Amino acid sequence: MATTKTKTTSTTSLLLLFSFIIVFLSIPSFSSSSSSTDSFVFGGCAQQKYTPSSAYESNLNSLLTSLVNSATYSSYNNFTIMGSSPQDVVYGLYQCCGDLSMPDCATCVARAVTQVGGLCYQACGGALQLQGCYVKYDNATFLGVEDKTVVFKKCGPSVGYEPDAMGRRDAVLQGLMTASGPYRVGGAGDVQGLAQCVGDLSAGECQDCLVQAIGRLKSDCGTADYGDMFLGKCYVRYSTGKAPNSYKDHSGK
Repeated sequence: MATTKTKTTSTTSLLLLFSFIIVFLSIPSFSSSSSSTDSFVFGGCAQQKYTPSSAYESNLNSLLTSLVNSATYSSYNNFTIMGSSPQDVVYGLYQCCGDLSMPDCATCVARAVTQVGGLCYQACGGALQLQGCYVKYDNATFLGVEDKTVVFKKCGPSVGYEPDAMGRRDAVLQGLMTASGPYRVGGAGDVQGLAQCVGDLSAGECQDCLVQAIGRLKSDCGTADYGDMFLGKCYVRYSTGKAPNSYKDHSGK
């Protein structure tokens, strides 16, 4: 598998206050198997570094421990670890795909925490998306803040415009858009879809994010046989019958 690195800098949001190095890995998408659940999708690290053995490092270790412990009983949680000075405060969250069992969620988050620690060594902020879960931390607050920045997208090969297939794809995406709740799945014939918002968004913010993600997915992926669109606080994915056999949603459809 090939890995590429791209530097991106945002000036629009506290969420991306620091420049992040985003790392992408090309892999098959949504499968409910354990090995696929732990597969790497993308990661990013803040450029700002903390001092080893500092108060920030201690608080970050406490935060990551809290994420792992919480994932044994909840599929989403966020934490703020206060410090003696504003520079020592660290914010973080994790989230598992809505259909994961708690044991699988705990395993996924523990794997993500381990990987982000290695990927973002001594970075003040880091984010990592595995197939089954997501973790993020930073010294700039991002909890409860909308973010519709595109952080990762992947489109499969074009299958050409087939009215029936594209009609089913559009129907699935429309169903995801009009459904309720932060985790949504749907299907029409051989087309399956999945959408999820990060748990710190309100219902209205979640809907706003998913509408944006679905619009970008349709415009950017066109007639692709599968597509992923990850924004800062939500994602949407679909696959058609012409996608690889391993490309299935978490519900196993």
